[in-house]
Amino acid sequence: MGKPDLPEFARERHVLFLEVMASDLPADYAPQEVNHLTLAYFAVAGLSLLRELERVNKDQIAKWILSFQVHPETDSELDNGQFYGFCGSRTTQFPSNDMKDPCHNVSHLASTYSALAILKIVGYDLASIDSKALLSSMKKLQQSDGSFMPTHIGAETDLRFVYCAAAICSMLKDWTGMDKEKAKKYILNCQSYDGGFGLVPGSESHGGGTFCAVAALCLMGFIQVDLASNLQEPASIDVRLLLEWCLQRQAADGGFQGRRNKPSDTCYAFWIGGVLKIIGAYHFIDHGRSCNIVLDNMMVK
Repeated sequence: MGKPDLPEFARERHVLFLEVMASDLPADYAPQEVNHLTLAYFAVAGLSLLRELERVNKDQIAKWILSFQVHPETDSELDNGQFYGFCGSRTTQFPSNDMKDPCHNVSHLASTYSALAILKIVGYDLASIDSKALLSSMKKLQQSDGSFMPTHIGAETDLRFVYCAAAICSMLKDWTGMDKEKAKKYILNCQSYDGGFGLVPGSESHGGGTFCAVAALCLMGFIQVDLASNLQEPASIDVRLLLEWCLQRQAADGGFQGRRNKPSDTCYAFWIGGVLKIIGAYHFIDHGRSCNIVLDNMMVK
């Protein structure tokens, strides 16, 4: 018995879902409230991709996003070690106290990336952002090995936050917020023997980590787009091995896996597809089978 025909892309249902997500989080998402800005980014970016941004009030969204940035009260506070970025949600936006406890400021690199990306999508002029406080304090999050902590109160360091920092500097058109050479060294140390990138040096190659590595290098100007068109050209990374690793991630069902010997997952169509797009090898994907597996995972009830 043959496999049933796949449904067509339910465009209007997606638009309605994203419209709701861009305004208020449904109750089922309450445990993810601390990541509200990140969820809002997916919703706003999705509406933009579907050319439906007019469904939301862009000025209202920009005003809401701006309310999450933490600002120093004086210039002298720029040297207190805190990060003056964006908080991820209202529940992580604590009022300051008389003791100036740094734990009351929980702005986060990923939330800051999401905030700036949303503002850019809705057409807000990022030149109006308090970039001096943001970038000068962000630079203090960079570690001696080139990696970044996401907050000033301490957390893991890996490629995700190097990418966030590079994207933030790129969107603000100001690279004073990071040492690019140190970041590059850290990224190159994350490339594994098989061509992919682990999230930290010495770890297993991973689809998300590989995207963060390649995208960050591209944003910082260390690699050019379309690297795969001339594999003989010298490059900072092993492009041939990277290309081979990425293409091997398309599984038998047409989907993409994030690591070797793992089932495919729709999210890796974005992460691996993004890498192949950057290096100019997107045409090697079996697009038909990839689209089929994505549509097969669409909820239509």
